[in-house]
Amino acid sequence: MQTFAIFPNLKKKNIDTILGWIIEYLQQRQVRVLLPGSIASQTGYNDLAYSFSTESSENITLAITLGGDGTLLSTARQMAPLNIPICGVNMGQLGFLTEVELPELSVAFDKLIAGDYRQEHHLMLDAFVIRGKKTFYVSSALNDVVVTRGGFSRMIRLNLYVNNELTTNYAADGLIIATPTGSTGYSLSAGGPIVNPNLDVILVTPICPHTLNARSLVVADHEEILIKLQSVSEDMVLTVDGQTIYNLTPGDQIIAKRSSHSASFIQFKDQNYYGKLRTKLRRGK
Repeated sequence: MQTFAIFPNLKKKNIDTILGWIIEYLQQRQVRVLLPGSIASQTGYNDLAYSFSTESSENITLAITLGGDGTLLSTARQMAPLNIPICGVNMGQLGFLTEVELPELSVAFDKLIAGDYRQEHHLMLDAFVIRGKKTFYVSSALNDVVVTRGGFSRMIRLNLYVNNELTTNYAADGLIIATPTGSTGYSLSAGGPIVNPNLDVILVTPICPHTLNARSLVVADHEEILIKLQSVSEDMVLTVDGQTIYNLTPGDQIIAKRSSHSASFIQFKDQNYYGKLRTKLRRGK
């Protein structure tokens, strides 16, 4: 029997109706359905509760997210160490990372049950903060690791090292270290390039640099990126996928490097990345 784990964003409109429909649709087709324990208790599906942090994941076929890119990102960080593939259902606005739109639910679930799909593995990053002589692990990231100023409008100064070689000195609002998956997120809005997620590279994009010649930098996935903060301001933060926040202090150093885990995404055989670029980002409209 196949087992689908569902991760819904309960803040989305009509989520109760859609979640109920999905559960019934899958169960009628002999698919076992699981929900995170907290979600199961809030929605009344206590018999479907499952603890993903402590129980074995061997029998879970795939994970389904109901929401937008934010829901998918948080689920991906949780599922990657368990090697569980993810299929995102878009209930947000853009939903660039998601694979399924609401009108396509029944067709998409029939394909999932039949195994009519392929898997793509996207590289992830690990973020560390060095403070004094101690190194603190912050989080893994699917989209990006960002060093930026906090609420004040002053710029920050930082040095960028690649494989311990000083590469650039920045005076900017911050610096984005992005994966190819995250190239269509914050990095893109800051002027970074769009990179196919099948490529094994890491992007470095400055945020509002105070210079006329700053450009994004693309490095190999095996190279380690080190950021040394030069600013004396204590209003600096490290964010991971725009969701995890770590307060920084002057003198901190941040390391971003490829994670040992990767995120596995469900891709239907009749869809491709460049078609998604055209439809999702409305290129050439």
